Amino acid sequence: MSLPDSGAARRGRRGGATESRDQIVDAARRLFAEQGFEGTSLRQVARAAGVDPAMIHHFFRGKDELFALSVELPADPEQVLAGMAGSDPGERAQLIVGTVLRLWEGPAQPGLLAFLRGTIGSKAKTALLREMVTRTVISRIVAGVPGTPDELALRGNLVATQMVGLMMVRYVVRLEPLASLSPEEVVRLTAPNVQRYLTGPLGH
Repeated sequence: MSLPDSGAARRGRRGGATESRDQIVDAARRLFAEQGFEGTSLRQVARAAGVDPAMIHHFFRGKDELFALSVELPADPEQVLAGMAGSDPGERAQLIVGTVLRLWEGPAQPGLLAFLRGTIGSKAKTALLREMVTRTVISRIVAGVPGTPDELALRGNLVATQMVGLMMVRYVVRLEPLASLSPEEVVRLTAPNVQRYLTGPLGH
């Protein structure tokens, strides 16, 4: 009687593990889109994926990592914005614009373009993006800025309008002459308005 092919067995296990991991991410993506980050537990994800909850901890460090993978961003926003909270709020706009431009000018640009285009018209992806921006991006952008929670949320939203508009015009629509300006010139021209949204008077 011939012995089983151990290499084939290992390949089978890897295939099964990959399938289970993909099922977990797919289930998490659906639940995060429907219920938000706070409303979704890892136990719910495991149940929806048809796996043991321990398997989630085998593949992922926790809910934050699973959420980041669910959004399908080509760059980890927590790593990109790591130095934001410790910066001076009164001078943060240059850091915000510069960080966004460095990301878009680098190797992540094709993935960012694909993600941005894929989000348009997709309710599920829009919901995931909104949750990610609220949890990860805005909280770091407004860290240390004085104000009520509602005021800080509004400031973060206003900064987001500037940055999303900049990304769309410069990298998606590629409107000239903005598309051809150097990153340094873009920072010089746009940072003052971003800073006004971040720390200037709100007018109400």
